[in-house]
Amino acid sequence: MKRRLPISLAVAALACAVLPARASPPVVLSDWVQLAPGGLPEARAVVGGNSCPEIVLDNASVAMRRRASPVAAFPQLLCAATLPKSVRKASIAGRDLPLPVAMPQRIVVFGDTGCRIKGGTIQACNDPAKWPFPHIAAVAAKLRPDLVIHVGDYLYRESACPPFHPGCAGSPSGDDWPAWAADFFTPAAPLLAAAPFVFVRGNHEECSRSGKGWLRLLGPLSVDPDAPCVDHVAPWAAPLGGTILAVMDDAHASDILAPDDLVSIYRADLAAVGRMTPPVWLVMHRPIWGIVELPFGMVVGGNRTMMAAQEPAGVPAEVALLLAGHIHTFEAIDYRKDAPPQIIAGEGGDLLDHAPRDLSGRSVGALKIASGLSLPGYGFLLLTREADAWTIHVMTQDGAQEALCTLANRHLNCHAG
Repeated sequence: MKRRLPISLAVAALACAVLPARASPPVVLSDWVQLAPGGLPEARAVVGGNSCPEIVLDNASVAMRRRASPVAAFPQLLCAATLPKSVRKASIAGRDLPLPVAMPQRIVVFGDTGCRIKGGTIQACNDPAKWPFPHIAAVAAKLRPDLVIHVGDYLYRESACPPFHPGCAGSPSGDDWPAWAADFFTPAAPLLAAAPFVFVRGNHEECSRSGKGWLRLLGPLSVDPDAPCVDHVAPWAAPLGGTILAVMDDAHASDILAPDDLVSIYRADLAAVGRMTPPVWLVMHRPIWGIVELPFGMVVGGNRTMMAAQEPAGVPAEVALLLAGHIHTFEAIDYRKDAPPQIIAGEGGDLLDHAPRDLSGRSVGALKIASGLSLPGYGFLLLTREADAWTIHVMTQDGAQEALCTLANRHLNCHAG
């Protein structure tokens, strides 16, 4: 005799057969908070799945919007949500997000962090001593910064690792998610969880290199999948509590030449910065008057495009500090005349450059350096607010202080030790 299922079990079996399978929740591969134009914080998340996750703002769950749909090189969703200024707590997938403070007291600055694999130049990405960015990010996160400023150049893995090369074995390459994850998002994870970021575009993020990935993942503009890649984004600003941080995209400014069309673009950018309320910190990737020492002891300096762009009016008087990277070392420079001081923080992980330790008295273009200091080695900066002045702690990759600078009244005063 055939046994019948109880009615309750039969109904349950029928429901399972008719109802669709419940969709699995999206897998969040990376999340962070970055400042957007106007200073509004924006949460972003790279997601595996077909839908954006919810973000919990205080006690309310809000659906994140789709910033960019999957494409071949980036098969994940990119989701975003603007954070209201009034929010006190935000989380994605149970992980708390760092929220900005109105007046940051502690700011970490670094740049040029990726691991170089291009042609015959191979950096040992698998060796922490040869590529220390993961260690630097972990050390800097422990200092509990209120904000992190990355001065550009994230992706250096442009070529495939040669066969049987142990230093980079297994490394991805190219402008795609695996390379971006390996060169930035995975090693930067502790710091992304510790503080909001300001992201500056580097020359490695030009359209001919990793521009599409930059505009998609970290760029300040909305993403249009049908629009061509653009090599320049207009300046934008974020308030830092008594100071304006102006972000200028000079990634495409040639160091050697000064094309008229680019000079006009950057001259207009500087004019826009001059209309901002002082004091302004102008952060860009390529420094206007940086110094680098080439092989055989040849010392050169200055970006020809930007030097031409600042003429004849000069850098706006509203600018109290220039922040940049591009040169892979630390430099702190006080110029003569009316130029603002310059800090270069390009020692975040890529192969290092060299510069004379004492830069005082050297000329860069038509500008002379009143006093300047360069230090070798990997590391980062910690800027701390002291009333109306700032102290710049020059840190080694292990978090030891190797120099101290003070910034006040448009002047830098530095000493090693």
